[in-house]
Amino acid sequence: MIRTSQTILGSGDLLREWTARTIRARYQQSMLGWLWAVVQPAAQAIILAVVFTRVVPIDVGGVPYFLFAFVATAPWAFFAGSLTDMTDSLVSNMSLVNKIYFPREVLPIASMVARLADLAVAAAFFGLAVLFYDAPLPLGPLIAMPAVVLVHIALTTGLGLAGAALNVFVRDVRPILALVLQLWFYASPVLYPVEKVPASLRPYYDLNPMVGIIDGYRSILLAGALPDGRSFALAAGISVGICVAGYGLFKAVEYRFADVV
Repeated sequence: MIRTSQTILGSGDLLREWTARTIRARYQQSMLGWLWAVVQPAAQAIILAVVFTRVVPIDVGGVPYFLFAFVATAPWAFFAGSLTDMTDSLVSNMSLVNKIYFPREVLPIASMVARLADLAVAAAFFGLAVLFYDAPLPLGPLIAMPAVVLVHIALTTGLGLAGAALNVFVRDVRPILALVLQLWFYASPVLYPVEKVPASLRPYYDLNPMVGIIDGYRSILLAGALPDGRSFALAAGISVGICVAGYGLFKAVEYRFADVV
């Protein structure tokens, strides 16, 4: 593990350069540029706000539904976008994988870090939205935000590395991922608060790590409270386990990438 960590740290310059390259490639011919980091989750939140305030009203505790939805759609956009980009990262750069030696995990991790920059832009937009709605933003619980973000990153990293590795050998991974993400979206508390889930189902529902992560974001940013201890601890444990397993899988098959891609 120490040797692996040193390998990643030693590739810091490459990781930064490849992340910058990924961001430039995404936005260099785009008219909206960085605004796309906001447009997708904001548009999704607007549609959800119309549906769940006008058509099928959902009680979200007096919080403007747009804020309630955006706090979930922005992290979800990071999660789904990162997994998609990470899964494609090796196959789409096959010439580089074949010709040059470097730690292959740099490619998928750079894809995720580029999406993390989008999440930072979305966070800035959320601050403006809070001012627009004149909603309170308690500062005290923000101390717990780094923990939520780190758990989110751990889950994304583990699944993304596993997806990138498997996609080299089985190209069905990409369409399967799209289907899984679509189903996972509805199985996570993006549209509704976790309180709407029957108590009898919560022990099973909380096994979805995105439950504790999304509820963590909402608790801190909307309720001014720390995340639910049990739900978040479970999400953290599962996410770290997935991160370790995904990285282990990636390194176990890394030596075969150049022969298969």
